[in-house]
Amino acid sequence: MPSEIDPPPTPRQSEARVFRFNPFLPEFHIDPYPIYRRLRTEVPLYQTQSFQGEEWLLTRYADVKAVLNDPRFHADDLPRRLEKKSLFLKQPDAFAALNQTISPWLFFLDPPDHTRLRSLVGRAFSVGELERLRPQIQCIVDELLKQRRDDQTLDIMAELAAPLPATVSALMLGVPNSDRPQLIHWSYQLFRVFDQPLSLEDYKSLDRTAVEFQAYLCTLLEERRRQPQDDLMSLLAAAVGESKLSFDEAIGFCAMLFSVGQETTENSIGNSVLALLRHPDQLDRLQQNPDLSSSAIEELLRYDSPVQIVARTVKEDVDFRGKTLKAGGRVHLCLGAANRDPDAFPNPDLLDLSRRGTSPIPFGAGIHYCLGSVLARMEGQIAINTLLQQYAQIHLADESLQWRKNLVLRGLVALRIATTPR
Repeated sequence: MPSEIDPPPTPRQSEARVFRFNPFLPEFHIDPYPIYRRLRTEVPLYQTQSFQGEEWLLTRYADVKAVLNDPRFHADDLPRRLEKKSLFLKQPDAFAALNQTISPWLFFLDPPDHTRLRSLVGRAFSVGELERLRPQIQCIVDELLKQRRDDQTLDIMAELAAPLPATVSALMLGVPNSDRPQLIHWSYQLFRVFDQPLSLEDYKSLDRTAVEFQAYLCTLLEERRRQPQDDLMSLLAAAVGESKLSFDEAIGFCAMLFSVGQETTENSIGNSVLALLRHPDQLDRLQQNPDLSSSAIEELLRYDSPVQIVARTVKEDVDFRGKTLKAGGRVHLCLGAANRDPDAFPNPDLLDLSRRGTSPIPFGAGIHYCLGSVLARMEGQIAINTLLQQYAQIHLADESLQWRKNLVLRGLVALRIATTPR
């Protein structure tokens, strides 16, 4: 963890003390990077206060990565805060199903539970295992694009980016693909638990979604316990039967795979295609040199990260940049800002598909490094390469873009492109 103390404030830094970071402004959703730049430069350790207590915001690459790897910062305590909220409302069971569903999500767990759950499913998300899925993922992408092959326009979000991760997750778990629309709906709804602020009615709505999602997954898990198949759901059912995993943990993991895998992969594909459309030289470069796809996907994830912010809980008082981060406080780590830090990435606002050097952190780092990061990269790489190879030309069909109002993730509502088939 960095131990240096900031130098005496310059006049510009002194003026920054009146700077107020407001992530709810429309301009922040449209383009957060100028605001991140100001935070990195003027207030790299930004303090705020909420009804939940002391909160901090970090935007520099070195600081963000240090906290991600520091055992004094534990997993986000969202399930515990939800429980406290229900007790405060004198409705102890108000969000019971929601809490039960998200409590086993890996990024809310610390060792030993985190280690146990991750080890049980880790092999299924290894590079070797996922490479076996590559031909099937390619077939899914081919089929999705084939359905709109003769159309002159294509909505990347609705017709490629959204159905792809849902179909792949369904394939891995052995879920009927006909249920994909319902799974996407539940995934969108459940991920809103990260949105702020949410009303009491919002939380109750999420709880109802959790009840429906749980009932669906319970039925499938019970079927796999009776009749195992060659899928991830059967692996989870076997772990439950061997008492390595509780039934609730298995259900929660399935919900996490759909919800988190859906949102991150969908947004990474949409953000990447938009970045290429806005940098036609790089689009042409990748179209002419598909072998660049490995380095290209890393640069695209860095340039406009699908996961913008992750949270950590301070478990003991920590001295950081001359400040004391008190135990019980929360630290918000801006991955999107860190991935545009000029100290880590020269000319960070430039999209360069052949960039080398520092590794970006679009999916975090440390023990909570995203389990599905390899899969998300693979899906994005296949989707983007196939799109560029199947169409001779693509360009924006609608310049009026609408960004989703989510603080944790960055993604588009729609991305309509005009296409010229080969």
